[in-house]
Amino acid sequence: MTQDRDLLASGAAEIIPVDGLSEKLALGRPLRVKLGIDPSRPDLTLGHTVVLGKLQQFQEAGHDAILIVGDFTSRVGDPSGRSEMRPMLSAEEAEENAQTYLEQARLALDVERVQVRRNSEWLGELDAARMIQLASVSTVAQMLEREDFRARYEQGQPISVVEFLYPLLQGYDSVAVEADIELGGTDQTFNLLMGREVQRAHGQEPQAVLTMPLLEGLDGVRKMSKSLDNYVALTDAPDVMFERLMSLSSDELIPKYELLCSDLGIVDHARVVAGLADGSIHPNDEKRRMARTIVDRFHGAGSGERSEAHFDRVHKERALPDEIPERPVPVSVVRADEQGARYLYVPALLEALGVADSRSEGRRKLAEGGVKVNGAPESRERIPLDGPGLGPFAGSVWQIGRRRFAKVGSITP
Repeated sequence: MTQDRDLLASGAAEIIPVDGLSEKLALGRPLRVKLGIDPSRPDLTLGHTVVLGKLQQFQEAGHDAILIVGDFTSRVGDPSGRSEMRPMLSAEEAEENAQTYLEQARLALDVERVQVRRNSEWLGELDAARMIQLASVSTVAQMLEREDFRARYEQGQPISVVEFLYPLLQGYDSVAVEADIELGGTDQTFNLLMGREVQRAHGQEPQAVLTMPLLEGLDGVRKMSKSLDNYVALTDAPDVMFERLMSLSSDELIPKYELLCSDLGIVDHARVVAGLADGSIHPNDEKRRMARTIVDRFHGAGSGERSEAHFDRVHKERALPDEIPERPVPVSVVRADEQGARYLYVPALLEALGVADSRSEGRRKLAEGGVKVNGAPESRERIPLDGPGLGPFAGSVWQIGRRRFAKVGSITP
């Protein structure tokens, strides 16, 4: 029992109450372990896998893993950590995001063995009388104890009554599935505790709460987020994932990434923490092992080693990758000035090749010195052309940064 408890508690930020997990395990039956996800955005990062991996761990220990897709609550919008109300999603948007979410979640969780439920099953059936009863579980004063609500209230920023309902609706999910344990990130603590209150009000034994730490992004400071461009996406190709992980700016976070995003375990974690502290483990060597291990987890055994070889070939040997995509470019990348002289308009070419997301990004990268053609730096937006077609740039290889390469293919109308 103690061994099971230690394994399931590993990496946790907090267990509420302190003995809650032990008490639930002492029941001697498979526990109903709940994780709720709101598909407010469709894309998953490595940060999302922290709590998904914990649900998988409970499942592998023989417990009933329940993944609740918040197709109803995502239309309300979780106010956690927000300084303003989230925009409400339509039912169609929520379902589209949910499908994408589940496809990506398969990389971190055995979705086929998980009970996947949508909370519209029960929340969509609540009539006005039952919603009023649910609202009576909490007071306005209790809601304002929540840090983000309190800050907005003190700053005179509006708080919708719908936002007050969100923690109660999430709490009702725990009633609907009779949860013994609920998992979530530390930013969800208030909502998870509200689940205990809603269960009590409905005559159920309150769930234990196990929160997992939020994963800092590659900048080493802020929460991993696509909007902050400090993320590793689950859909990243192996080479891209390895390179992103190697860009982690804080050596102190290497053990945390290994503990939360790989299967290396708590014993290995302690060894690495001690080794980095006393200098017996070199940070760069350990960062490479961390990157290999995480890539292997999401892309299969051996993919980390192959990605490391690619990384060394491109960065240490300054060689081009073995495989560079060849893409057609429209004839419009070649233009003429007022005198009729032809030139290659580089921002349009970079966008067409897919190495820049837009022409404005292409212009910015040129100004920053981040563009290369055939391995040589290029900063010109307009390159004069002599002769037909693209001249010397036919079949050329363009590069932005260390990850994005493309070869000029055929010219299309």
